[in-house]
Amino acid sequence: MSETKSILEWTLVSECPIPKDVTEILVPGENAVAAYKTFRDVAIFTNKRLIVRDAQGLTGKKVEIYSLPYSSINMWSTENAGGFLDFNAEVELWTRAGHIKVRLQKGVDIRKFDMLIANALLRD
Repeated sequence: MSETKSILEWTLVSECPIPKDVTEILVPGENAVAAYKTFRDVAIFTNKRLIVRDAQGLTGKKVEIYSLPYSSINMWSTENAGGFLDFNAEVELWTRAGHIKVRLQKGVDIRKFDMLIANALLRD
């Protein structure tokens, strides 16, 4: 299998409360399940997709929203942190749009994150 270049990479720092304004972009029947902070942004898991709010510029007033429907994910892998000098766990998503890499800093539960993805993709 040939190596695919990552099209997007994020580092999730910690779990956080679900932002109240996320309801503005949810469709009927969609519910926010969990949220994680990046350095300036927030990744929100819903029952239908992964939403990443990317604040841009010096003030952060310009916001780009990435929306990844779970139906576009073909495969994923998770790797826990190794220990002494390996602090970050990693999640890789292979999607119809390309390859996405998510780093999880120490303190973010990789197995809980893995279960979020599994529940979103594998539930009937």
